[in-house]
Amino acid sequence: MVRTAGRAGTATGPTLAVVAREAGVSVPTASKVVNGREDVAPETRRRVTEVLDRLGYVRRPRFDAARAPRLVDLVVHSLESSWSGAVLHGVEAAAYDAGLEVVVSAAPDRARDGRPERDRLGRLDRFAERGSPGALFALAELSASQYAWLEQHRIPFVMIDPAVEPPPGVVSVGAANWQGGVTATEHLLSLGHERIAVIAGHRSTLSGSARLAGYRSALAAAGVAHRPEYVRHAGSDRTTARHRMRELLDLPVPPTAVFVCADAMALGVYEAAAERGLRVPADLSVVGFDDLPEARWTTPALTTVRRPLAEMAATALRLLLRLMEGDRPESTRTELSTRLVERASTAPPPGTA
Repeated sequence: MVRTAGRAGTATGPTLAVVAREAGVSVPTASKVVNGREDVAPETRRRVTEVLDRLGYVRRPRFDAARAPRLVDLVVHSLESSWSGAVLHGVEAAAYDAGLEVVVSAAPDRARDGRPERDRLGRLDRFAERGSPGALFALAELSASQYAWLEQHRIPFVMIDPAVEPPPGVVSVGAANWQGGVTATEHLLSLGHERIAVIAGHRSTLSGSARLAGYRSALAAAGVAHRPEYVRHAGSDRTTARHRMRELLDLPVPPTAVFVCADAMALGVYEAAAERGLRVPADLSVVGFDDLPEARWTTPALTTVRRPLAEMAATALRLLLRLMEGDRPESTRTELSTRLVERASTAPPPGTA
């Protein structure tokens, strides 16, 4: 439910990052001084306080549960995907426990929708208009201008599973993607596969590069030679993944198994195998990543690495509440563990069962 109110006054003066730089301390340390935390050395506190006074820093009032609006904002890239549904479920559950309401809005990735930056900043202005005390962003990334706006207006926020490394000091929640890549590959190795391909995400994303690194690490630990021709990239697109799988099947020595770094891409792999008359898993074993509902609906049901999206979102909400109360976590990055969910899409290589 969205509520509107009068526009909140915009913040003036230096940002906390400027104060930290002038005082020669980290942003979390400066935040502790601003919020009256005791775990700061006296000399450090004196130095930061002097800078605060000299620069005229306007302290953000501590979050008052009795007076602040009982809502937080959640911004997702789409309202139609099962990925966003899992995130919303986790945020809503945690918000219910905290007695908060959630205002949900969609903001397509800036690289895809082509909207001018002023429109995106206008979207953030709505936070100030309704007096939202905090925000969660389940987006691939924010622009530099958006980060600057949030810092200027001193609105606490947390990133959920960002694809790009956030700036220093930004709090984010993700999954143990490297370990997930290891687990998926070790599962295929345990079945006897050595010709294991991987269809990874974009090279520039945190999750894509980490899952690919986990795949390579598992092969190396097992003494299986890495084949560069077995590595393909497809973002998270089902159609592109189908094309990449066709390329793998056209190799002189095609793989007997493939680790697909997103469940959505695994559907494209299934289609490519069916086009060639191959059966999953009798002729080709497939492991996905995410454990979205689609993984259970495929035929055969997809063996996949579960990324705990709902738990990640709930953790992000709890971290946001801490930020709203002036308590910054010691670590800005929180990773939740992944685990393999075995279903029916994997089996020993052809001729070995």
